[in-house]
Amino acid sequence: MTAAAPRFPDGKVLIGLIGAGIQQSLSPAMHEEEARRHGLRLHYQLIDLDRTGATVQELPALLRAARTMGFAGLNITFPCKQAVIPLLDALSDEARQMGAVNTVVARDGKWVGHNTDAAGWRWGFTRALPHASLDKVLLVGAGGAGSAIAHAVLRLGARELRIVDQEAERARRLADALNAIHGPRAVALTDSERAFDGADGLIHATPTGMDKLPGMAVPARRLRPPLWVSEVIYFPLETELLKTARAQGCATVDGGTMAVGQAVGAFELFTGLKADAGRMEAHFRSLLPRR
Repeated sequence: MTAAAPRFPDGKVLIGLIGAGIQQSLSPAMHEEEARRHGLRLHYQLIDLDRTGATVQELPALLRAARTMGFAGLNITFPCKQAVIPLLDALSDEARQMGAVNTVVARDGKWVGHNTDAAGWRWGFTRALPHASLDKVLLVGAGGAGSAIAHAVLRLGARELRIVDQEAERARRLADALNAIHGPRAVALTDSERAFDGADGLIHATPTGMDKLPGMAVPARRLRPPLWVSEVIYFPLETELLKTARAQGCATVDGGTMAVGQAVGAFELFTGLKADAGRMEAHFRSLLPRR
């Protein structure tokens, strides 16, 4: 057991998650168990907008309340990853570059926004599909998670990243931002059929497929090998997209890998302690049958 982090001299820490439809999240269990292994008593509070009928307009009040109650930090998920940015005192370079925040840390009375989604996705993807072709990659969803993953896949060396979103302008803005940083390798497309032509892999980063939003955001007929499929949703872990892709023989990566990867980064930001990624993943996987 590792000694508690110096910034928590009493060995106690309070963090939480703000988002919609998060009751099945395994983040509380992952963070609380890893903290216990380090000698910390950590409580992870779910702040579910769906439970109270709240919207992103309540974010300022929620952040004020969390500050008052002494939260050490907050995870941020759909639909708040971009809306939270104007409410923060500072951003990490990563969060600023991606235009999305999934982790907010209290430091010296200020809220500082970070993004661990990109590193989390990369950690899981490279473990699951280390030899996947990244010549032409299709990203469906240009929101907070999609934006972070887009940076990660270009850093991995993708030659061409095709971006499709229900909001065509959002896809265009993301492509422009990526090209300004990584060079002209991203393109926003409005024709989803064309986007699949010759693609090596599909990254799905929309809420479609969650328990409360069943279905698929892409046509099933386009899910054929050698296309690989990476999912970001992890409740349910086996989305309709993954079931269909696996049935057709596609290599797949479930959303659990990203969930663990981003949690490892967030835990280290919250506590200042080095997380054991393998231990956190094993605990995560052990919890799935109980859901």
